[in-house]
Amino acid sequence: MKTQTLGGIVSLAVVLVSVSAAKAREAQFGDPIPGLSAEEVERFAAGREAFDEEEDVSEGLGPVFNGTSCSACHGAPSSGGGRVLEGGGTTVETRFGRIVGGVFDPQEASGGSLIQTDGIGQQGACTFAGETVPAGSHSAGRRTTALFGLGLVDAVPDATFLDLAAAQQSDPDGVRGRAHIVQSPNLQGGNAVGKFGWKSQVASLADFAGDAYLNEMGITSPFFPHENCPQGDCSLLACDPEPDPEDVLNEDVAAFADFMTMLAAPPRGQVTGQVRQGEAIFHEIRCSACHVASFTTGGGSLIAALRDVTFAPYSDFLIHNMGPLGDGITQGQAAGTDIRTAPLWGLRETARFLHDGRASSVNAAIGAHDGEARAARDRYLALSQGSKNKLLAFLNSL
Repeated sequence: MKTQTLGGIVSLAVVLVSVSAAKAREAQFGDPIPGLSAEEVERFAAGREAFDEEEDVSEGLGPVFNGTSCSACHGAPSSGGGRVLEGGGTTVETRFGRIVGGVFDPQEASGGSLIQTDGIGQQGACTFAGETVPAGSHSAGRRTTALFGLGLVDAVPDATFLDLAAAQQSDPDGVRGRAHIVQSPNLQGGNAVGKFGWKSQVASLADFAGDAYLNEMGITSPFFPHENCPQGDCSLLACDPEPDPEDVLNEDVAAFADFMTMLAAPPRGQVTGQVRQGEAIFHEIRCSACHVASFTTGGGSLIAALRDVTFAPYSDFLIHNMGPLGDGITQGQAAGTDIRTAPLWGLRETARFLHDGRASSVNAAIGAHDGEARAARDRYLALSQGSKNKLLAFLNSL
């Protein structure tokens, strides 16, 4: 962690103003959650500074990586968003693997399953370059998602998701969401319900932060202490210029987790009569079977502003068999056909849709739904154009 600079002090002042303004209005994109203490606001500002900071080799970047800062992929409409700054597009990363004897092989010996597109170049006798998908492998895109409001999701008890999954087993449309039980490094190998990532493969924001520092920037930390072997060649790590763990005290990772934890939920857009009619249609055709409107956090958070808060993410955070819409990549208990229900809050600031960004419109994204979502999709397709317009107006107000 770097000593706070004048820029950091200015950043804190901006956040303090933002908090004061948020007391009189709904928090906007990039604001901290309302109700934080002065000490928590300071932690949020420090976290945003770490989030926006560009790392270099001397700070542990690499040897292979996807970006030099968190905001390189999460930069718009503000820090923490799901779009990049230049041109408003969405970053799409690459996962790969292959099926061997009916079982998914993430090809770790070839650097899998996540491609790191860049390397730190010549270091001693080694040259570090970006990775490529091995010939004959299956690959799939994963678009960057927004981080707004994830502290609220993190504060929902695991039992809530387990109960929701149990209730869905009798759903009339065949919706059968499953809680993805994953190992949490910050629980010292303990299991927890996964809520984050396209396969709900990450259990907590502390895990998310450490995972992102390692896999996106190549920066190791106490709970994620081992470098990725570039294209699977672990002998190259002898030339890695910085000893592991690079974030030795977990300071930057913890600051990133603080930023995400205290980042406000997306503000709601204008609610018109057409929007309200569209929301009724959303429930009538049972989009809400998976895109659950609201949750309430538990009372155990160390941050008082996150306790017993009801929020509206429009997701169940469960994994579902999406049939042909799946990405073919297995992670933990999530098979190649499984995808986590995407939260719909903040949808109006999303540039591309679906897990791989293939859809350029909400209409196209709905039309591509399959598997457990087929019945709701078919009801949408059967709507009159007027009803579709109302439903789309609702979605574009989120």
